[in-house]
Formats: sequence, C-alpha cells, structure tokens
Amino acid sequence: MRIALTSIFVDSQESAEAFYTDVLGFELRHKVPIGADFWLTVAAPEDPAGPELLLEPAGHPAAQSFRAAMVADGIPVAQFAVTDIHSEYERLVGLGVRFTQSPVEMGPAVTAVFDDTCGNLIQLLQPTEVRNAR
Repeated sequence: MRIALTSIFVDSQESAEAFYTDVLGFELRHKVPIGADFWLTVAAPEDPAGPELLLEPAGHPAAQSFRAAMVADGIPVAQFAVTDIHSEYERLVGLGVRFTQSPVEMGPAVTAVFDDTCGNLIQLLQPTEVRNAR
C-alpha cells in the first residue's frame, strides 16, 4: 500500500492552480471538469509516479471551519520536502510568498511555514537526519 493522492481545500481552484504550478513548481496532472469545479491535481515533476495533491474546492462549511481553525492556530495542513530549505525559502520570498515561520531547526529537520494564498498554511521540511526506510 502507498499514498497515491491526498487533498487540501482551496478557496479558488484557479488561483490554487496558478500558485501551485507557477510559484511552487508543481506539475499539473489532472484537470477534469466536474460541474462548476474540477478534479484538479498537481505533483512533483521529479517524481512522475509519486503522489498527487488534489486542490479541492473549500465550499463545504466543515472545510471552512477546519481551515480557519488551523490557520488561526498556525498549524500547516501539508508538508512538502525540499533538499535545501534555505535556497527554497529565498526563492519563494523573492516570488512574493509570505512566510509565517522562516527556516528553524526542529530536532531532526529544518522547517519553514508559508501561506499558500488559497487559505492554508504549508510547511517546508528538510530532514537533517537520515531515516531508515521500512
């Protein structure tokens, strides 16, 4: 068993598609019309067989409450791994991305947190220790 797809709720699929592809550098995998919305997924271009991220409309009241609570408490809803967090932080700041936490060493990793402009906080993660695969 492996993770094939996970989702985050977004305010606007159009804005999310632009941010996640143009700014973060993910690759558009699927954009299938479903009524007024889309089955809209992105993935890392370096990992063609890897998991996809579904950019799901946040119209459901429970999704809105959940996201508001997470942002209010400063809790990221997703983590993206990077190999050089300081370079990625500088690149994203240069593109106007707003960080709520600059890179900080947190035990076995360095993390940073940014606002994805679509209603979520996202954490960047650079492991500093080698983990054993099971």
